[in-house]
Amino acid sequence: MNEHTPSHEDILESVGRTIDEAGGFGLEITPDRTPDDLRHNRPGAQLRQKILNLPDSPGVYMYVDKKGEVIYVGKAKRLKRRVSSYFNRMHDSVRTNLLVRNIVDLRFIVVHTEEDALHLENAMIKEYQPRYNVLLKDDKSYPWIVVTKEPYPRVFMTRTKGEAGKYYGPYSNTQSAKVVLQLIRDIFPIRSCRHYLDEKGVARNKFSLCLDYHIGKCGGMCRGLMNQEQYGEVIAKVRQILSGETLMLERHLKEEMQRLSEEWKFEEAQVVKEQYEAVTRYNAKSVIARTEEGDTDIFAYDENATTAYVCFMHLHRGAVVQSLNLEYRRRLAETREEILSMAIGEISRRFERKFEEVIVPFLPDVEFNGVEFIIPRRGDRKKILEVGMKNVHQYMADKEKQMAQTDPERSTEQLMEQMKSDFRLSVQPRHIECFDNSNIQGTNPVASCVVFRDGKPSKRDYRHFCIKTVVGADDFASMKEVLHRRYTRMMAEGEKLPDMVVVDGGKGQLSAAVEAFDEMGIRGEVALVGIAKRLEEIYFPGDSLPLYIDKKSRSLRVIQHMRDEAHRFGITHHRDRRSKGQIRSELDEIKGVGEATATALMKQFKSLRRVREASLEDLQEAVGKSKGSIVYAHFHPEPVDKNAL
Repeated sequence: MNEHTPSHEDILESVGRTIDEAGGFGLEITPDRTPDDLRHNRPGAQLRQKILNLPDSPGVYMYVDKKGEVIYVGKAKRLKRRVSSYFNRMHDSVRTNLLVRNIVDLRFIVVHTEEDALHLENAMIKEYQPRYNVLLKDDKSYPWIVVTKEPYPRVFMTRTKGEAGKYYGPYSNTQSAKVVLQLIRDIFPIRSCRHYLDEKGVARNKFSLCLDYHIGKCGGMCRGLMNQEQYGEVIAKVRQILSGETLMLERHLKEEMQRLSEEWKFEEAQVVKEQYEAVTRYNAKSVIARTEEGDTDIFAYDENATTAYVCFMHLHRGAVVQSLNLEYRRRLAETREEILSMAIGEISRRFERKFEEVIVPFLPDVEFNGVEFIIPRRGDRKKILEVGMKNVHQYMADKEKQMAQTDPERSTEQLMEQMKSDFRLSVQPRHIECFDNSNIQGTNPVASCVVFRDGKPSKRDYRHFCIKTVVGADDFASMKEVLHRRYTRMMAEGEKLPDMVVVDGGKGQLSAAVEAFDEMGIRGEVALVGIAKRLEEIYFPGDSLPLYIDKKSRSLRVIQHMRDEAHRFGITHHRDRRSKGQIRSELDEIKGVGEATATALMKQFKSLRRVREASLEDLQEAVGKSKGSIVYAHFHPEPVDKNAL
């Protein structure tokens, strides 16, 4: 934090003073905006005058509604320009327009720098909880590992900072902290009891040796079997691990093991060897990059339609020693650059950190004093950022999975909003249909239509189509025919058309679909896209360049699922038709055997092979003596015993 950044107390005192001078909040304010002002997002006369008098300086502005409540807090590099931008046009976001219509007054605070404005904005959002601001879902349950301040320190995991001592972390999850603790306990004989140990207590022999001592997990400090100096050396190595100096510890243990071996102290060397191997295994999993560089800070970012996720990682010599995941719930159309700036400011304040060099996937929208932001393109830094991106994506996936289980309605709403954004739709795609053609060398051409509602298959609405007007393997004409038949019938029966239609194929199939929609007069009424199989490209009508959606996006997963379902459903129908066609053609060759007899045979024997291999008695039992004899004679042309007839 730079020298101008006020403390949290200073910020709130400044805010309170500014509010008092302005007449306070919480009182009814009479709006001076006319209905025409509201329709065109224009300020009233009094509000307009305040905006005109705003300075072109960094600061924070607060919008107030007619009840005197703060409904939005924002920061600006130039207050006058930023505040004016809300009132000079209609916005794409419905919520932003709603915010503007509720503004009847504003307050502002001028600060020295844009970074100061960011910290002030964060403090005020937490203080007033404005309903239109992005919401930070703060998980205060992150675990820490503490080394207590005692003559014989204890080392344990905690979620609260109640004990005096040095705290390491936080760790991104409980499992990460447990892995570090397990490594420490596997290597070093540290105590796990809660007794307060000092030299006087040890000298009086008031404590008994516990099970940990007998299994080699404790050095027996309570009975003086390891003195304070020896235990201090162990704790120093524990601090090395917790501080991320595991590579240095690994080298030190290797040198110590070699020294003891050369001195023929093989038992002691074996103990050090086990410690060395444990540290090596830990480094293989937890050290991102084997580097001698000191500290590295990373911010990774991922988002869906409603929520943004930021993963902060602090590395020391390539080992992760601090990590934190932040979740921001969007209220308006906040950009990713704005949210990244808020996350950097939040971490800086929470851990009282002064950043110097930070690795990011893109630049924040705030200039932080003395901080160099790096967007790596190659090398170790690129690999480090990729690890951060994997972590934040996994965190987002876990949250989405958890939400789908605990709050399925909100999960569906979030998915629909994301698909609406990804596919440039005007409405949420609650009802989507996907079409696929299926034929082999032009034989038995069929098409399938699968239906998804709220992002999930609605199998009772699936439909098969046998191509009637197209001769040969013409996928484009087949697609056009099927779409005509499907939606002409739906319109004739008064059914609601889908929100989006997906055709399996590239530009050719999409062009055929566009022709069908034009002829039916529903182009523009129903969204239409095509998906190409090779690179999962999404094509839009009239757009020659495809859209590439993130391969891990939920939107793309839904479309892929639909495409796979349409293919499976179509192939199954095609296989059934081809199989029935082959069976019918062979049974139809038998003179005297009609469709009813063929159906009865297939129902009884399940396949043509079994009909061919059936005995005369079995065939006669299935379709009668006369028909059974005819079928048996067809498959067994040798003379038949007349007595059996």
